Amino acid sequence: MKYFAVFLPMLSIEKSQEYRSQHLAFLEKKRIEGKIFANGRFVDGAGGLVIYMAQTEEEVKEIVLEDPYVIQKARGFEIHEWDMVTDAVLKTQK
Repeated sequence: MKYFAVFLPMLSIEKSQEYRSQHLAFLEKKRIEGKIFANGRFVDGAGGLVIYMAQTEEEVKEIVLEDPYVIQKARGFEIHEWDMVTDAVLKTQK
């Protein structure tokens, strides 16, 4: 399994607000399918980042092209294979 960092730069604040619930539902579906390692927005409004888990970049591109944000041109996208290195121990917040 490989990791791919997908930067979703802001193209339209209005469209991002309009399609936010659809985008979040899409991410939840992909999370349940085991395709997402992590995701979140940039607090400066630049867009967001999704770390996908897949075998190939083409597989990730197919997934990203299904994202309502991308379909509606609320966000662009850049895909980069990510060689994750970590010794972090992740804890869930309560």
